[in-house]
Amino acid sequence: MRPPMAKPDEVLLSKMLIELKNVSLFYGANAALDNLSIEVQGGAVGLLGPNGAGKSTLLKTLLGFVEPSQGTASVFGLDVKTDPLGIRRQVGYMPEDECLILGMNAVQLVSYAGELCGMPRRDAMQRSHEVLYYVGLDEERYRPIDGYSAGMKQRVKLAQALIHDPKLLLLDEPTNGMDTNGRDEMLELVKDIAVDKGINVILSSHLLPDVEFACSEIIALSHGSVIIQGQIETLKKNRGQAFDLRVVGDNEAYIAALERHHYRIEVRPDKHLRVTSGSQEQTGTKFFFQLAYDTGVQLRQLREVRHSLEDVFAEVMSVDAQ
Repeated sequence: MRPPMAKPDEVLLSKMLIELKNVSLFYGANAALDNLSIEVQGGAVGLLGPNGAGKSTLLKTLLGFVEPSQGTASVFGLDVKTDPLGIRRQVGYMPEDECLILGMNAVQLVSYAGELCGMPRRDAMQRSHEVLYYVGLDEERYRPIDGYSAGMKQRVKLAQALIHDPKLLLLDEPTNGMDTNGRDEMLELVKDIAVDKGINVILSSHLLPDVEFACSEIIALSHGSVIIQGQIETLKKNRGQAFDLRVVGDNEAYIAALERHHYRIEVRPDKHLRVTSGSQEQTGTKFFFQLAYDTGVQLRQLREVRHSLEDVFAEVMSVDAQ
C-alpha cells in the first residue's frame, strides 16, 4: 500500500510554510484576529487557546474561507486573498464540525472528496481504500456513515483530508467525541503523519496533553493575538527547575523564605507546594532542607518534577488575564 505522504519531489514555493503579518479580522465590531503576526516554518504545530481565542478563524483564514480585514497572510508563499484555490489544492482540512454526507459509505465519501480535489475517479477510489486502511477503517469502509460512532466519523474526516496527498494538514479538534483508546490511536496517527510521513500539521485543540504528545511546537492565542509561540521542550525548560514539597509546620514562614529567594510557589489542593526556580541555575536539594531548618519546619517530601505543557499554558494565561 502506498502510504499517505507528501511527494518527495514537490518543493514548497516558500521556505516559510505560513506567514501572517498584522492580520486583523472583524465580525462586526468584534476582532476575531487582532493584529496577528505569525511565522511557521513547518513540522507539527499545536494551536492552543480558550474558546473564542481565534483558533478556528485562523484556520479558515489560512484556507481563504474568510478574508482578513487588514494585513497579509500566505501559505506556501501563496496569498490567501488572491490564490485560495492554489492553497487548498495542497492542504487537507479536518473541520471540527460535522461534514459527512449521510447515506454514503466511507469509500464513497472519501473518493468523492478526492474527485473534488481534481483526482480522476479511478485514482480517487483506489486512494480511498488506502487511506481508510491507514486510519483503521478498512473493515468498516462499506458500512453507511449514518451508523458510525463519533470516533469512526472522526477517522473518516481524517481520511478525506489525506486523500489528495496534502503538504499541510489542518486538524480542528481531531479527537472530539473519541473514547480513550480511540483518542490515543488518533494521536498516534497524527504523530506518524508529521514525523514519519513528512506532512506538516497544524493541530488545533483545547486538550493540552494531545498537543504535547503529537506536536513539537505551539502557538497559543488569546483574544485573537499570540501570547506565546515556541518549541514545547524549550518553553518547558525556560520555566526553571520545579519541585514538589510537603512541609509540616509554619507553611507561611517557609513560603515567605522561598519568595525572598525568588522562587514561584503554588499551593496545591493536597497542601503540597509546587516550587519553581526563577532562574536557569540548578538548585540542589540541600538548599530546601537548610531553609526548612532556618524557618523551623519539617520537610517531609521533596522531589524534582518535570514541567508539562499545562504548566506553561497556565502561566501565560494567568499573565494575559492580569
